[in-house]
Amino acid sequence: MIEMSHSKLVKKLCLGTAQFGLNYGIANRFGQVSFEEVKTIIETASANGINTIDTANAYGDSEVYLGNVGVKSMRVVTKLLEAPSTENVTSWVKDQVFRSLSRLGLNSIYGLLLHCPSQLDESIGNDLFRAIMKLKENGTVKKIGISIYSPDELAKFVDRFEFDLVQAPFNLVDRRIQTSGWLSRLKDRGIEIHTRSTFLQGLLLMPLARIPAKFSPWSDLFESWHQWTDNGKKSAIGTCLAYPLHFPEIDRVIVGVDSLKQFTEIISLANQDFEPLTFMQCNDEKLINLINWKLL
Repeated sequence: MIEMSHSKLVKKLCLGTAQFGLNYGIANRFGQVSFEEVKTIIETASANGINTIDTANAYGDSEVYLGNVGVKSMRVVTKLLEAPSTENVTSWVKDQVFRSLSRLGLNSIYGLLLHCPSQLDESIGNDLFRAIMKLKENGTVKKIGISIYSPDELAKFVDRFEFDLVQAPFNLVDRRIQTSGWLSRLKDRGIEIHTRSTFLQGLLLMPLARIPAKFSPWSDLFESWHQWTDNGKKSAIGTCLAYPLHFPEIDRVIVGVDSLKQFTEIISLANQDFEPLTFMQCNDEKLINLINWKLL
């Protein structure tokens, strides 16, 4: 356990756990994090006032690892994958959530998000929402909501369904949730906002020479970024963190980590001065919407 800081900005961090259960992330060179390191990372999070964990039943062994470590003192947010159209959606949702609770060793969770909110537009949409709402009403879940790839999804659903929590990508490159006006609109509605992709899935932390060739159409952007950081002399991690952390509308900034060393560095740099770096903003959906990376 490493205790470093209890600053207000550090407490806005949320521990992402995809790497705990999978070999996840374009910049991940270490593979799945070991159980012993997961245990130390969670202890370090707690010691530094970080009380929120983001996971999903799709993250391999992540929920099992968390349950074995013990996360009863943490706010756990998990997600549902796409619901099968061939099953009773109410029974499926209940089964999936209680399987997650069993793996996590919990009786209830802080947040439950739909990973495929587009299903709310399908024939099962109303039943799907009623199923997660029922879990909220009986105390199994405190907050319900959606995890989005694009603010366009908010325009479709926020007026039709009552959400407590929205998770969205937001970073120096992808600023859509703010430039679209949705950041302030969600906050005005009292909806809790968690942002992810803080480091653009690690692309912004990679040496220029290691960025995959498929991202060459945006080479000017990455070259400008590395020139600004002076090839490592300025902190890429600190600069990436400062951008979302300094927006008062954002409640939690999710950071995925592949080692204790990286996590402690993130904590130590969470108070870095805010640098807007407008030259980093990009509106090309091929880059900023990670779902499109598989098409590159």
